[in-house]
Amino acid sequence: MQHGVVIDNSVVMSWCFADEANQYADDVLESLKYVRAFVPIIWPLEVGNVLVVAERRGRLRYNDSIRFWELLSELPIDIEQQLSEKMIMNIFMLAREAQLSTYDASYLELAIRKNLPLATLDNALLRATKKFNIEIYKKA
Repeated sequence: MQHGVVIDNSVVMSWCFADEANQYADDVLESLKYVRAFVPIIWPLEVGNVLVVAERRGRLRYNDSIRFWELLSELPIDIEQQLSEKMIMNIFMLAREAQLSTYDASYLELAIRKNLPLATLDNALLRATKKFNIEIYKKA
């Protein structure tokens, strides 16, 4: 049995928008009844940015954003609280090798460091999981 999963923001935000809903993301959400999720320190900033942009574009109302934050806070998601110099360098190197943004590489680095599978809908991250032999998360 898996004890955890690193969840990329692409999965999390599909829970927010009906037009982005999909079975994989729903399965990941359902799995959180049994496993803990881990996200890098930048994750709350990514979530916030997506919500702010969605509000500006009229895709969400402020109350919807607040409710989504509240729902996320009820889930077993552990946010990394520190970012060491070594982690920054590892993220930078992974980003270079896999041609990712450093933001995306932070999810990859966390999965490697914690030896956990990665749940993602991002094609570049999916390619990187193969390159670095990272397990792609499947429902427990």
